[in-house]
Amino acid sequence: MRVLLADSLSDSVLEQLTLGKCHVENRPELKGESLTQMMRDFQPQVLVVRSTKVTEADFKAAPSLELVVRAGAGYDNIDVSTASGFGVFVANCPGKNSAAVAELTIGLILSIDRSIPDNVIDARSGEWNKAKYGKANGVKGKVLGIIGLGSIGKEVITRAKGLDMQVVAWSRSLTAGLARELGVEMKATPNEVASASDIVTLHVASSAETKNLADSAFFECLKPGAFFINTTRADVVDEAAMVRCIEEKGLRVGLDVFSNEPSVKSGQFSHDLASNPSVYLTHHIGASTEQAQEAIAEEAGRIILGYAQTGEVQHCVNLAKLSPATHQITIRHLDKVGVLARVLKEISVASWNVQEMENVVFDEAKAACAYIRFDGKSDQSVVDTIAALDDVLAVTLIEL
Repeated sequence: MRVLLADSLSDSVLEQLTLGKCHVENRPELKGESLTQMMRDFQPQVLVVRSTKVTEADFKAAPSLELVVRAGAGYDNIDVSTASGFGVFVANCPGKNSAAVAELTIGLILSIDRSIPDNVIDARSGEWNKAKYGKANGVKGKVLGIIGLGSIGKEVITRAKGLDMQVVAWSRSLTAGLARELGVEMKATPNEVASASDIVTLHVASSAETKNLADSAFFECLKPGAFFINTTRADVVDEAAMVRCIEEKGLRVGLDVFSNEPSVKSGQFSHDLASNPSVYLTHHIGASTEQAQEAIAEEAGRIILGYAQTGEVQHCVNLAKLSPATHQITIRHLDKVGVLARVLKEISVASWNVQEMENVVFDEAKAACAYIRFDGKSDQSVVDTIAALDDVLAVTLIEL
């Protein structure tokens, strides 16, 4: 299997894939047109990326491509819609960077409370100001609001409790029972979390539903002087509304993500948020610990080798959650060559569009049962025709 690594990954994944008899091209420098050209020349079956953008042009350049693995949790750098249109699987590596992002989240909270970056800047410039920097409130007993309780949000809970913070939370998946289990107070909406908290941190995935989740109404709910942390994705925050809250309510902000981030690994940049004295901005490094990267690399390798060996994709993000199938036909049949081919021929003649199919074999491999879900009009004559085929034992049709 031909695998193209288009981002820097741990050496362990190279060893893992090589031992798995993959032909690996390690080209972490590829970006934009150079990636597209390499896709055209190498014709990989698998592409692995971290932050590198994968565009429509890349998919068109490599008809060989079967799987794109995002070495991380978020996958908004991949054109998933185009991938789906070309029948290419997209997988991610969720949960492997959770501890790293949670650690940075807590680090930003403590940095804001103690003004640590400003302390260091003044000390390095030879300015001593104990009176200015000796006025922190401390975080013990403060209410931390967590929006989004995936693996990262849960890791933040663990660390917040270690600092004796109270935790309130909202998540689409949060139930009263889970809230009790986690030891948090459940809120009905993100805005209710904002109203109840001294510090709010976001840990939701980027999607159409979460775009500008932190909007004007959200920031209006925050307490004066609150802390606001975002280590997830920039598009979940209305940055203009956030800046107004800084100006009007003294909001203090810690960001690891922001709009129009530089696309290069290093270089000069300018951004209004970076120069705002109420904002501590880091370099999108939430997942960038050696521990996290090693775990992500191992998971990416496991996904690729699993696909090579079984054809199944773990953590696939672009399979339909709701099948468009309208009916299911169940065919019990003898386990012989050609039976399903004859069945599928009749289904094709009937213009039934197969959406899902599974065939299971009974003990001793004398008989089997096929479950075929399709989109089309029910027609008893088609059922009767299939039932009359050689080696078909029984047929049933149900509406879904």
